[in-house]
Amino acid sequence: MTMQDPLADMLTRIRNAQQVGKTSVTMPSSKIKKSVAEVLKAEGYVVDYSVEESVKPQLTIELKYFEGKPVIAELDRISRPGLRSYTGKDGLPSVRSGLGIAIVSTSKGVMTDRAAREAGVGGEVLCTVF
Repeated sequence: MTMQDPLADMLTRIRNAQQVGKTSVTMPSSKIKKSVAEVLKAEGYVVDYSVEESVKPQLTIELKYFEGKPVIAELDRISRPGLRSYTGKDGLPSVRSGLGIAIVSTSKGVMTDRAAREAGVGGEVLCTVF
């Protein structure tokens, strides 16, 4: 059976790994997953990520903890295959009054809501992180 929503699977794997205190999580790799992992690393939500190139590439994300608790408190999928969520530059969400981030897929690449506002572009709101 094929996976219907690979990005939701990635977010669920991260949530589940953090709940049991794992240091890293491995999943099948794709361009969009690497882009989301890059944004999470740049914003300080994960330590690092790496891609093992083989017949089936694997993405490994090193999870980050602070005083024994996961740095990522909330990780929610917004746009999904059954209901895509597109928004213009003025309609980009602000997560917890700017304390969290929304990851947006734009015509200029995958970026945070703040970076998309600065670039003056909108796009598909993939997920929110707090």
